[in-house]
Amino acid sequence: MTQLHEAFTIFLSLLVEAIPFLTFGVVLSSALLVFSDEKKLIAYIPRNPFLGAIAGSLVGFMFPVCECGNVPVARRFLMQGLPPSVAVAFLLAAPTINPIVIWSTWVAFRDQPGMVVARVVCSLIITVIISWVFSRQLDAVPLLKPALGRRLAYLNRSEEAPTAIACESPLLQSGTFLLGSGTGNQLLRLDEQAVETLLPPIAPSRWEMFTDNIVQELRELGGMLILGSLIAAVIQVFIPREWILLLGQGTISSILAMMLLSVVVSVCSTVDSFFALSFVSTFTTSSLLAFLVFGPMIDVKSIGLLLSVFQRRIVVYLLLLAGQLTFLLSLAHSYLF
Repeated sequence: MTQLHEAFTIFLSLLVEAIPFLTFGVVLSSALLVFSDEKKLIAYIPRNPFLGAIAGSLVGFMFPVCECGNVPVARRFLMQGLPPSVAVAFLLAAPTINPIVIWSTWVAFRDQPGMVVARVVCSLIITVIISWVFSRQLDAVPLLKPALGRRLAYLNRSEEAPTAIACESPLLQSGTFLLGSGTGNQLLRLDEQAVETLLPPIAPSRWEMFTDNIVQELRELGGMLILGSLIAAVIQVFIPREWILLLGQGTISSILAMMLLSVVVSVCSTVDSFFALSFVSTFTTSSLLAFLVFGPMIDVKSIGLLLSVFQRRIVVYLLLLAGQLTFLLSLAHSYLF
């Protein structure tokens, strides 16, 4: 019974910590949809894979969200035509490379300013490499969940629809009809001119679209956040943290232990530096760096959100690539510094 109470307490604490950031990300995503022209922002992003990865990594300075709020914003970017590699770069880098997290890391490790630099540099290196890997995939549809993929494919088709060619063609095409006498043999598309003439649409106000989109995205992502928080709470209770800490005796095992701990505890990136600070006397600096770099990219709580957007295999790729690169960079840090 005590374990159930503890699991429920941890579950509520994770939700209380994560929901404001998820809501902020959803509000930001809805504002991008309704009140701004995202395509202008996307047009400024370089098409070169390397430069695009760096640009996507630095977008977090404009949209400072944690690992709960970055998913709805990245999804919005993908639906508006952002290259998958740049969206992945934003997804991985935004929780770490943003002014709020950099400031909180500096406050926690004021006596070790090198930790702040190492966290940002390692996160940037990992993000650029993974983004470059995903730059081979130009079409985002195969990466997304079926429903999102169909929506994106429909949006792409609607933008590329050859309406001008269809109107100039002498042949009757699907979705058109021929007017009667007195107007000539002019072809009108049923889904454009005819509908606009017969049934003029009543466009909702921007605020209505804004609130409707917030509700829709919270319904889609909130359920996955609750499920991820529940799994994280159960793991923390039934897999004692002491088991993980016992692994932190050697250089390699301590890095792996802190990476595993970052996945399990699912602490938000805005406060994880203070959590890591409590292990300064127990673990090496490199293992703490692994915790601060890997946790914001992949944890139990964010995996649920990622699975609501991407195919399962894509999430596995992100997990494996981020984990391997974090381990290698942390190991290199332990030998160089």
